[in-house]
Amino acid sequence: MKVGLLFSGQGAQSVGMAKTLYDNYGSVKELFQCADDTLGFKLSRYCFEGPISDLTKTSICQPALYVHGIAVVQVLKERGMLGDISAALGLSLGELTAHAIAGTYTFEDGLKIVAERGRLMQEACDAERGAMASLIGGTVEKVQEYCAEFDIDMSNLNCPGQIVISGAADNVARAVDAAKERKDFKMVVPLKVAGAYHSRLMKPARDAFANFIDPFEFGVPNVAVFTNVTGGRVSEPADIKVNLVKQITSTVRWEDCVNNAAKLGIDQFFECGPGGVLAGMMRRINKDYSIRSFAEISDFD
Repeated sequence: MKVGLLFSGQGAQSVGMAKTLYDNYGSVKELFQCADDTLGFKLSRYCFEGPISDLTKTSICQPALYVHGIAVVQVLKERGMLGDISAALGLSLGELTAHAIAGTYTFEDGLKIVAERGRLMQEACDAERGAMASLIGGTVEKVQEYCAEFDIDMSNLNCPGQIVISGAADNVARAVDAAKERKDFKMVVPLKVAGAYHSRLMKPARDAFANFIDPFEFGVPNVAVFTNVTGGRVSEPADIKVNLVKQITSTVRWEDCVNNAAKLGIDQFFECGPGGVLAGMMRRINKDYSIRSFAEISDFD
């Protein structure tokens, strides 16, 4: 069985995440202990106890999702459920988790990279008030018109009919009001996020992140990994670094990532991490794709 692993992006976190895995598997305890030691703060406490106001901070939730995703894969391995891993891909932050699973870098190096990415993005959020909104039921062309009119960016092409916009909070608010008034979309949903991810407002984070990851040693992934920047496969270490930097400000082409991974003949996709959001997107992308979600111990039974 050919397996594709999917990893959650920011917004999937919730208090108590991974606690049942931690309680039942020594290997997961070791992952969280390593994370606590590497980061210099109790990531495990934020995951298991919250509060949600802290866990939602970009600087905390990104490493939390990274560790949770890898913990799920560890449990899948121990239970003999993985089969032949052919691809690993993730939404936004999840792309970095995918590279850790693919052996592009070590768990510890990946954790340092993710933590700094989150810290820099949190700084960018604090520096300029941003917002995001999901436009349901419209075309890419129509969303592009709104982005041009209101000076914002198209941040996510998640699945057919679901596109996210991102930018300065006032501009996004005006775009949302106009979309509701003009009825160009079936639904317009402002998102509860800390900032304008995958937009030009993240440029300071992108530039600083480029300098930070430059010294890290990247290898060639041992399974296919797909970049959010183009939706295509990426394997050369230098190209991986370039795309991880670009990803911070560029549009996430998740639908393309999934469809290109499926072309490898994937029999089963596993969503690794909390939320179950990726499974919903997968069903909209292609209802014939087989997807299972794993977050807590009950999901494995």
